[in-house]
Amino acid sequence: MDAHRQEADKARQEGREPPRPPAQPQDPAESPQRPGGLYNAMIAPLIPYAIRGVIWYQGESNAGEAWLYRRLFPAMIRNWRANWGQGDFPFLFVQLAPYTRIKPEPGDSKWAELREAQLLTALNVPNTAMAVITDLGDENDIHPKRKAPVGERLALAALAKAYARKVEYSGPIYRKMQVEGSRVRLSFDHAKGGLLVHGDRLTGFTIAGGDGRFVNAEARVEGGQVIVWSPQVPRPAAVRFGWADYPVVNLYNRAGLPASPFRTDDFPMVTAPLQLSPKSYPAAAQTVWRPVRLTAGVFTEDDGWWGSAATRPDA
Repeated sequence: MDAHRQEADKARQEGREPPRPPAQPQDPAESPQRPGGLYNAMIAPLIPYAIRGVIWYQGESNAGEAWLYRRLFPAMIRNWRANWGQGDFPFLFVQLAPYTRIKPEPGDSKWAELREAQLLTALNVPNTAMAVITDLGDENDIHPKRKAPVGERLALAALAKAYARKVEYSGPIYRKMQVEGSRVRLSFDHAKGGLLVHGDRLTGFTIAGGDGRFVNAEARVEGGQVIVWSPQVPRPAAVRFGWADYPVVNLYNRAGLPASPFRTDDFPMVTAPLQLSPKSYPAAAQTVWRPVRLTAGVFTEDDGWWGSAATRPDA
């Protein structure tokens, strides 16, 4: 505080605005950030009551720990279900909204990695569904003002998961890729009747060779598939879609629901701890990081890792 007062006095003498004082130390026992604090205060008191399902709106605070969120988010869902003791009730969640300045060139994105952690949860945890809102963001507002479409997409998920209605509740979800010369063919689930482009041309796709250097790509729809290519990448190895803090994307299905961002590669994540980077382990251990639909047995209920016990780096 003494250093702050000196700096503030100096700023006033020079006609500048004084700096803000440093934050006061906070008692961990009184902080909402303490482990279990929010749960004990806001969730535990509700557990004696009946529950039909959960709606979860994802915030940005977890973006810096997206790699860990692959474990935390499924673990939280399992914990709530276990504590309520009412079975695997529907858990519906909203994918992280777009935010911050739009970047014209591809690059790493912690926010994209968090969306991937959410996508993996939707694909692997039973009775869950994810509402994608990549088309509802605001560069200057972390809380987008267009709320009605968010609620409508969650309502579709509730109809499908809680009330067993036969309605389309998800936008297109990446299923597989096939390299065809200098082009990549992508297939999707939740694409019955074909895919749609809102606008003159398909946007949001990037492509890379084995070196992992992504460039903006051309893309077009062919029925329920997407063809991606770039003259700069004659031998493609990976494709990403909507891989940005604020993705500019326009791929939808016939139900009018937007496609989830995804990647076909397993290149190292920027939010992964250095000591657990895939580069540190043999190829067999890298299954943990593969962002694709996973086969039976690779999602372990004990801790939420994607990867069999034999391929876990810490096994």
